[in-house]
Amino acid sequence: MSAHGPAQKMIARRSEGLRGEAHVPGDKSISHRALILGALSVGETVVTGLLEGQDVLDTAKAMRAFGAEVTRDGDGTWHVHGVGVGGFAEPGEVIDCGNSGTGVRLIMGAMATCPITATFTGDASLNKRPMARVTDPLALFGAQAVGRSGGRLPMTIVGAADPVPVRYTVPVPSAQVKSAVLLAGLNAPGQTVVIEREATRDHTERMLAGFGAEIVTEDSDEGRVITLTGRPELRPQTIVVPRDPSSAAFPVCAALIVPGSDVLVPNIGLNPTRAGLFYTLQEMGADLTFENLREEGGEPVADLRARHSPGMKGIAVPPERAASMIDEYPVLSVVAAFAEGATEMRGVKELRVKESDRIAAMADGLRAAGVEVEDGPDWWIVHGRGAAGVPGGATAATHLDHRIAMSFLVLGLASDAPMTVDDGGPIATSFPVFGTLMTDLGADIGPA
Repeated sequence: MSAHGPAQKMIARRSEGLRGEAHVPGDKSISHRALILGALSVGETVVTGLLEGQDVLDTAKAMRAFGAEVTRDGDGTWHVHGVGVGGFAEPGEVIDCGNSGTGVRLIMGAMATCPITATFTGDASLNKRPMARVTDPLALFGAQAVGRSGGRLPMTIVGAADPVPVRYTVPVPSAQVKSAVLLAGLNAPGQTVVIEREATRDHTERMLAGFGAEIVTEDSDEGRVITLTGRPELRPQTIVVPRDPSSAAFPVCAALIVPGSDVLVPNIGLNPTRAGLFYTLQEMGADLTFENLREEGGEPVADLRARHSPGMKGIAVPPERAASMIDEYPVLSVVAAFAEGATEMRGVKELRVKESDRIAAMADGLRAAGVEVEDGPDWWIVHGRGAAGVPGGATAATHLDHRIAMSFLVLGLASDAPMTVDDGGPIATSFPVFGTLMTDLGADIGPA
């Protein structure tokens, strides 16, 4: 079964050159945060370019359950009438976050310092994922969490009636954990301090500042120190969501490995904490260029052009880059399969606890497609086949993971024999127009 219904087998066949403009959806990370911070503001926040994948729609539904008014115009403009910091009402229903780890963890943080109780659940994949990494720091504010063994959903959070500010060092690089603590700190008195030894995506900090919160980021011997002054009155904003670099990764990587391709992806967010994949691809020898560099809504953006790039070389990806491209390693491993030599990816243990164990899922599927892969607890090495090409001809298990599904469909566009995925249904959680967008570029992707 898929995350949202019966399994939907899909197949991708070797394609001719991919050409045209790929208008990928809005950035998922920014979309989640726009809805949550809009709900915590006083007044109306207007959002255009919102990603309308299931993950984000589940967050919109959750914000309604907590008392915010969230509506969509026929032209795709969203309006959020917020309830203010600390103004969340107690929901009368279980909050179902579907497949979204980002959604559930950020929402838990936002409600943890409100004197209310909420119960969270998700689909089969989300209910296997660990939540203690968020509920442990939320307990420092005074919140209580009761869930299944191993700190898993379904889980009930009892918000702190008298929250206290905290100083917290994030034990592993995680923008979700950092963001949950900062959102909880909004309704705590005084200053909440988050320290991360390794920088992660900073959309929350940028957006909090845009909504009027007093937030300061400094580099120190401890790492990046983020100080948030609690109980601000957040001001509603007009937000234009840039296009998602994690979604852009799929047409970009497909263009690099399919002969004759030339694809332009306009208005891509190039936040330096998110753009690690593109720099890695350039280091491998990819014909990848940034055009029309500019800034929109506090985020750097550009138009990204990708052309077929024979002769790419395997590299050792710097471990410190992992946080800026953690969601892109699956599709990077596909490109690595077509490169010459080994591509080493280390310091990526976070991939073991994503929507699936992404290292195991990609290693198994690549091996089935004729690619040699080595893997360990927090690393994997793909031995590229270069000019010999990738045999393909396998069915990959997606484990209800949208990025695994899309990665193997990209592989099939350039492999000798077609690639099938056992379930493409979860793709709708982050990239609902993936199939249409890719076929419009010339990709041979469809139901199996």
